[in-house]
Amino acid sequence: MNDAALHFSRSYGQARAKFLAAAEGAGLDVESHAHPLLGRDGEALAMDVALQGARDAKALLILSSGCHGIEGYCGSGVQHALLGDAAWQRALQASGVAVLYIHALNPWGFSWWRRTTQENVDLNRNFHDFSQPLPANPGYDAIASLLVPPSWPPSAEVDAALQRHVAAHGLRALQQAATSGQHDHPEGIFYGGRNPTWSHVTLRHVLQEHGRQCARLGWIDFHTGLGPSGVGERIFACRDDAAALVRAKAWWGERITSIYDGSSTSALLTGLMWTVAYEECAQAEYTGIALEYGTVPVMEVLDALRADQWLENHPEAGAAQREAIKQRMLAVFYTDTEAWKQAVLAQGIEAATQAVAGLARGG
Repeated sequence: MNDAALHFSRSYGQARAKFLAAAEGAGLDVESHAHPLLGRDGEALAMDVALQGARDAKALLILSSGCHGIEGYCGSGVQHALLGDAAWQRALQASGVAVLYIHALNPWGFSWWRRTTQENVDLNRNFHDFSQPLPANPGYDAIASLLVPPSWPPSAEVDAALQRHVAAHGLRALQQAATSGQHDHPEGIFYGGRNPTWSHVTLRHVLQEHGRQCARLGWIDFHTGLGPSGVGERIFACRDDAAALVRAKAWWGERITSIYDGSSTSALLTGLMWTVAYEECAQAEYTGIALEYGTVPVMEVLDALRADQWLENHPEAGAAQREAIKQRMLAVFYTDTEAWKQAVLAQGIEAATQAVAGLARGG
């Protein structure tokens, strides 16, 4: 794909316009779930949904972007490319599989260059039964003040304390504590919230509308920020179920990694978004992955998130510092090079094609 850049955008507004135009070009109707707030350029925000194929299809594939806001630039590019890909359209028609494109699960974060929702919640830590006690994270509690310190850049004392923690416990333990999800520090990172977010509730409505007719359900959710640059890790996104893992490997190959056995670059997480498939589409046999594209080393990503959260907590920060932090956020979640974009599209289209084949054969 020598024209990979044509599918990607530099703003949420541009990405949304491209998605809407591509859906129209493919002859699809779009249902737009309007967000209550405006974007950073004053634009309207929405979770846009387009169904390709029969509403009563026995097999449905969900392709979703923007769960983590600013990561939406990647997934939106793949969605746009697929909507205009003639070979993909022919394969869908021949397969009988329907595809549900969900553009911008978290449009607010997409627009404002944040990973979180407007509630400062990590959407992929927000899917809990909030009538029950929420999971504790004592590992996060112990380093909360180091992860989001009172000043940015952090003081020498904070840096030294964090380095001592890594030396004592290891980088993987730091990643687990920091990223697995927490519910007691609303001004911290990877906060799972104490109530369902707007995006959480809206996604449930979308699945109730579109996901209750199928017998087989596949899902690819596009992410960025973990792993080697341009490499799309296929992270098993189902319950810890042996049969589902066998299906996932039959569809996407033996390269599938898992948070359950430690083979994934991701830590073991709580409140994961895709668990909603079991609740809202209980009639379906579900198989899913998170397609996670690498950008920069994990500590660079973590530092960008720490800075962005500090900025959110300190609206009085100067314009120059604000701009520098925001540009760094974009850089760690979206690599603006032709080579990276080509890699993203090639792997995204391959994974989507494999999912359709798997759904069509029923195994």
